Amino acid sequence: MSRKALVRRPSPQLAGGLLTHIDRKPVDPDLALQQWQGYVQALRDAGWEVTEVAPAPELPDSAFIEDTLVVYGDLAVVTRPGADERRSEVTAAERSVRDAGYRVVRIVEPGTLDGGDVLKFGGTAYVGQGGRTNVEGVRQLTEYLSPLGAAVVPVPVTKVLHLKSAVTALPDGTVIGYEPLVDDKDIYDSFMAVPEEAGSHVVLLEDNKLLMSSRAPETAAMLRGMGYGVVCVDIGEFEKLEGCVTCLSVRLRGV
Repeated sequence: MSRKALVRRPSPQLAGGLLTHIDRKPVDPDLALQQWQGYVQALRDAGWEVTEVAPAPELPDSAFIEDTLVVYGDLAVVTRPGADERRSEVTAAERSVRDAGYRVVRIVEPGTLDGGDVLKFGGTAYVGQGGRTNVEGVRQLTEYLSPLGAAVVPVPVTKVLHLKSAVTALPDGTVIGYEPLVDDKDIYDSFMAVPEEAGSHVVLLEDNKLLMSSRAPETAAMLRGMGYGVVCVDIGEFEKLEGCVTCLSVRLRGV
């Protein structure tokens, strides 16, 4: 299976990005760019073919490209972000995913959906609802994914920006999260608590290798103890804007 990733260079206006659940802190755009380059290099070092979507310097949140697309098999669902300010981010992302050979459908008004609210593994797509993603967005996504055999499960999200701000999944399907920020851990078949908020976020690089934030050393040690290879990157400037390692790329495994 191919491993391709879409990324988007951070805007010089990154510091003006939206915030919902944390207080604003100063963001250094130059340091953010260096951190983003390190993140991209980690993908390349793990054998991923990385494509840079056309930058959008006028859109502060555009580096968080995961929110623009939900990809399942050979289908790319172009989202309709829950924040009005982010709606125009989807245009260049749609162009890139079409160029990569995916079939394309769209979430349309009155539905809203952010890609960061969608956690996929096996044949299940958990979808965070209550923040940037609404009931109609979940309904439309279900309509698109059900013919592909996916079970769409709505999940309440009230404590963080997106579902994947609270939980992600290990390769065996175990959902991991920092318990104080997880609305309902009993929804998942298997849940494992981690000791740090930043430890909740992993990207599957290879069958047994994970990418995660350098700000979760205890979680990294725990995962290494379970037999996983762990690659840590510093994305601290993005974390100040409620970002995490999943937000900064769209992973393409279906075409």
